[in-house]
Amino acid sequence: MSDLDPYALRPDFPILSREIHGKPLVYLDNAATSQKPFAVLNASRDYYESYNSNIHRGVHHLAQCATAGHEKARETIANHLNATRPEEIIFTSGTTDAINIVASSLGRSNRLKAGDEIIISGLEHHSNTVPWQMLCERLGITLRVIPVFDDGTLDLVTYDSMLSERTALVAVSHISNAFGTVNNVIHICSQAEKHGALSLIDGAQSIPHQHIDLKVIGCDFYVFSGHKVYAPTGIGILFGRYDLLCELPPPRGGGEMIREVTFENTTYNDPPFKYEAGTPNIEGAIALATALDYVNNIGIDRISAHEHRLIQKAAERISALDGVTLYGPSDRAGALSFGFSGIHHYDLGTLLDQMGFALRTGHHCCQPLMARFGITGTLRASFAAYNTNEEVEQLGEALEKALRMLR
Repeated sequence: MSDLDPYALRPDFPILSREIHGKPLVYLDNAATSQKPFAVLNASRDYYESYNSNIHRGVHHLAQCATAGHEKARETIANHLNATRPEEIIFTSGTTDAINIVASSLGRSNRLKAGDEIIISGLEHHSNTVPWQMLCERLGITLRVIPVFDDGTLDLVTYDSMLSERTALVAVSHISNAFGTVNNVIHICSQAEKHGALSLIDGAQSIPHQHIDLKVIGCDFYVFSGHKVYAPTGIGILFGRYDLLCELPPPRGGGEMIREVTFENTTYNDPPFKYEAGTPNIEGAIALATALDYVNNIGIDRISAHEHRLIQKAAERISALDGVTLYGPSDRAGALSFGFSGIHHYDLGTLLDQMGFALRTGHHCCQPLMARFGITGTLRASFAAYNTNEEVEQLGEALEKALRMLR
């Protein structure tokens, strides 16, 4: 496997050539959203210019072209994830929407009852916390949390002991958006299955960085957002095991998700359409499939190895600075979170912005995790295929300059 050359990729991303405050843009906020290559931008433009139409409902040529493009995208995504069949792929507006769909459908089913337990982890994004809290409050279910060690990894021994016949669902992130911790989701899902519990994996941070094989992971649900993996915002994926999708009630009603409607009764369509009420984000689905094709043409293993080298280099460079704390394990993916004693992360991020650097500051929608470590937030550098060693060195130099100004 040859090393990835990020300089060969950078011309594909038009935004990377712009300046911020008169300085070349160094974009290191990829965990929040990735930039988009021409292939994806052109796919979106081509849809609207060439065959924009509503899908599944028209016999005219444009409707047939749009339907074919939309359903071909579903097949591409199913193949990328190694799903059993395309019908297991539900188009959503993103990870948050997908998790809420599962929570709502489970809440309307007969699978949950008062006294049951749902397990999440202390690393979770609010999107994989709040929907389960709301469900627990409504049904009298207990929410339990897997503890986080000081190195930012999960205490899986305690997790194993938490599982019981009361466990109805385990919902855990594949990779922490805040610390870059890679969780052992194969173990988490297999242990849940042994106790008769369902499993949901939040793949928002893993989809851009790792090869995802759903059959190997063994989860019942897997969710992610397109905009993390070079696709537009407003499109996401909910994978669900087909038998579960057939069993669970749909969370929303409307057009397309029905088989037949009378004023007395409604029968629902088969998956995936049962969960896709209304006109979907057709362009977004096509662009997401294009983004995954783009990733596969580069090679996800090459991307992963390149990003791992960048994170290791960044950790070494930043750890040499006075007063720094790096959060999370030494073996991270996607993101590096850090802070400096006596300096607020927002102040440091603001100065870096003036130098052309885009990094994330704050709690990263992980307030319980920040509280666990006694901090209000961190500065986070997160990486993509187009980032370079030169940018890592520039970040180190910019941090040194900013720290001199703040101390």
